[in-house]
Amino acid sequence: MQNIKTKITQIHYQRDPQGILFELLKFCSFFYGIGSRLKNFCYDKKIIKPKKVDAYVISVGNMTTGGVGKTPIVSEIAKYVISHGKKVAIVSRGYGGHLSNSSINMISDGSMIYFDAFDAGDEPYWLAENTPGCYVFTCRNRYMAAKHAVEKFGVEVIILDDGFQHRKLHRDLDIVLMDSVKGFGNECLLPAGPLREGPEALERIDKFVVVSKNTNHETAEKVAKIMRKRLKLPTSVCYTEPDYVYDIKTGQRLMEGLAVTAMCAIGQPQQFYDFLKDYQVVNTVTFDDHHQYSATDIVDISGSIITTEKDAVKLARFDRGNIYALRLKTVIDIEGLLR
Repeated sequence: MQNIKTKITQIHYQRDPQGILFELLKFCSFFYGIGSRLKNFCYDKKIIKPKKVDAYVISVGNMTTGGVGKTPIVSEIAKYVISHGKKVAIVSRGYGGHLSNSSINMISDGSMIYFDAFDAGDEPYWLAENTPGCYVFTCRNRYMAAKHAVEKFGVEVIILDDGFQHRKLHRDLDIVLMDSVKGFGNECLLPAGPLREGPEALERIDKFVVVSKNTNHETAEKVAKIMRKRLKLPTSVCYTEPDYVYDIKTGQRLMEGLAVTAMCAIGQPQQFYDFLKDYQVVNTVTFDDHHQYSATDIVDISGSIITTEKDAVKLARFDRGNIYALRLKTVIDIEGLLR
């Protein structure tokens, strides 16, 4: 039986949703919209002013809930900036982690990782593991974390992971992502739809990126052309494709064609399952986004498990073999994006 969160997610991506649940959610969206518009009005009219830090701030975010593909792009931007001799810190809210996000937590100093995925959260830990030379901090108050990074460690560039709605911190560049297939869903505000903000937020975007999670990118390229005309903004495509599958403990690659169970806890699970066409997927196991795994979640699964790298960082602590992760390759013109 589907839980309520799954049902709501399905409503978010139906073009013409109907039913009592949707009508109830629409009623709630009315009040959510008032709060969202009021907040944006106060910032737009400078009634509330964002705080600045002595660093160049790049925000990478999106208009909707769910997995769009921010994390790998944040990492690619950080690596590019580091390669040009800058000191970089990624600041995340740390959603899903067990550390107190009311305090500033340094997950990594660029050479050492101080917390595991259980404490740090799957995305901050993945960023720390896959972005060498980059500081990674988590804190609910991104301004305080950014200020700490600048004053204590001499950081010159701050990258906000999922920072578009966090208007308390001034940013110099706002990059917004959209999934090429899911788009803006039913184009309703939360909780009736996936939109975190109304159309007034479009005015704040500096660069727009359409993320293609497919082996055929024609749709994404067409969507990018449409959005470029609609928004009158620089719009590019990020190409995300499967690379290879590897054992999360040994690094050994898994041969194609084998029978596997696909398991994940991400915002858009079907896109992950679609990437596994080279394997015989005999079963799929889906958990809510940011699910904190326990050993009981995998005890009854026999044979090989394929999961995402985001999930793999949380599953690695269990004493169980034959868990594999799908490595994705992200191709995007970072130089053009930051120009």
